[in-house]
Amino acid sequence: MTLASHFSYWVTVLLLMVGLFIVMTRENLIKKLIGLGIFQTAVYLLYIAPGKLIGGVAPIVGGQFAVYSNPLPHVLILTAIVVGVATLALGLALVVRIKEAYGTIDEDEILLMDARDDTSPEPEAKDG
Repeated sequence: MTLASHFSYWVTVLLLMVGLFIVMTRENLIKKLIGLGIFQTAVYLLYIAPGKLIGGVAPIVGGQFAVYSNPLPHVLILTAIVVGVATLALGLALVVRIKEAYGTIDEDEILLMDARDDTSPEPEAKDG
């Protein structure tokens, strides 16, 4: 076995590392969502790569076919893609609301604004 025979696994590991690195190091929330998308793509590839057998055919029973490819990973990935798109849409909607509320999409600035709000003294209630 050579390293080239596992090319799809190397690409998967590379995409996983790049996606995770972007999510962990970037402060911009849009960039974090892009990193999450790259990470999800790597997971899709991780599931699909072993699902296709060289020389395998669709699982149609017949005398002339001996090797079949399992269609289950592909079906699961279709579902995962739909969930990933919905997650991305929800994330983008949240970023829009955060931008409206805070005026920025930089994580450090948002956390700093929240920290200032938490340490500000509560106004005293007037008895009246």
